[in-house]
Amino acid sequence: MSSEHSFERQGRKPRVAVVFGGRSSEHGISVVTAGAVMGAIDRNKYEVLPIGITADGRWALTADDPARMAIADRQVPRVEELVDEEAEDGAVVLSADPGSREVVYAEPGQVPKALGEVDVVFPMLHGPYGEDGTLQGMLDLSGVPYVGSGVLASAVGMDKEYMKRVFVSYGLPVGPYTVIRPREWAEGAPGQEGAAARKKIVDFAADHGWPVFVKPARAGSSIGITKVGELGALEDAIAEARRHDPKIIVEAAVTGREIECGVLEFEDGPRASVPAEIPPTTSHDFYDFEAKYIDSADGIVPAPLSEEETAEVQRLAVAAFEACSCEGLVRADFFRTDGGGFVINEINTMPGFTPISMYPRMWQESGVSYPELVDRLIQAALRRSTGLR
Repeated sequence: MSSEHSFERQGRKPRVAVVFGGRSSEHGISVVTAGAVMGAIDRNKYEVLPIGITADGRWALTADDPARMAIADRQVPRVEELVDEEAEDGAVVLSADPGSREVVYAEPGQVPKALGEVDVVFPMLHGPYGEDGTLQGMLDLSGVPYVGSGVLASAVGMDKEYMKRVFVSYGLPVGPYTVIRPREWAEGAPGQEGAAARKKIVDFAADHGWPVFVKPARAGSSIGITKVGELGALEDAIAEARRHDPKIIVEAAVTGREIECGVLEFEDGPRASVPAEIPPTTSHDFYDFEAKYIDSADGIVPAPLSEEETAEVQRLAVAAFEACSCEGLVRADFFRTDGGGFVINEINTMPGFTPISMYPRMWQESGVSYPELVDRLIQAALRRSTGLR
């Protein structure tokens, strides 16, 4: 029996908690994404409970008002702006009772109020402390179903180093890269800390050529990334990446076209969407945060590829999904090199999800509308068992 029919027999609608915000640098984009999803959820079919996580990690019940969660005047919204002033001192928590899926609102000096049970969580968190397996682990401990990948796939999909290691182990093509871990920055004589780490990057650039891309190893939305064209700009790029993550990854520039492909879990397994192409931006040095979200750089959907090229990028996207043990959804990002082959750059286990984001656009072009896409993800999560799987 499908999950949909099960709830019909109980005489109620499934309750979806949309969780968003969080402690990462992608807090604002998470709010925007959640607003779009909340606006698309069929309220005749589901009940929605909006839960925001503030920048300092406090869980709060927020207004169910998607219109207030959009980008305005080139500024992204924050959870704190959506919390009822009278409820600012309260906090939302999952019940501590084993086996319970009840959500509780606790206010200092007051008896906790039950907000009812949650049937599935839609975690619209981007970046560390949400997309990286931390929230997924908490939900697994609580026995609450959720949309998207589990702990392992979420963690691997967040860490660019280990993501690439998994790809290589499965024979998927990746570009040259090197990683600098936190301990390497501390190594060296007094006054010379990090010298060996910097030399490692300089030697990498000497071997693979400038420019290189210096990135936080565990961040998304192109935050903290710098395209470095010469040695003199390297120090500032390192500082910017380390501002977001003490571990950084340096990648060689791959000459070619930027291609993306969506993967979605259907009843019979994962399928790939039509690919999209991100054309070179004239107003930005590369496809960075502002190009993606503020200036809305327009992608080409479907990408102008041959049937054979389309089939190959779709095959690689599903292979990457399977290699990392993903569930629900993934956006896979590639380069089509000048030699005609494809190199996988990374996957995103919770990609940008506004209606203008590339992932929903690729699926719309593949015959799955935005509301249907949201519904399929919720239904897939409700079908999936909790615990080890």
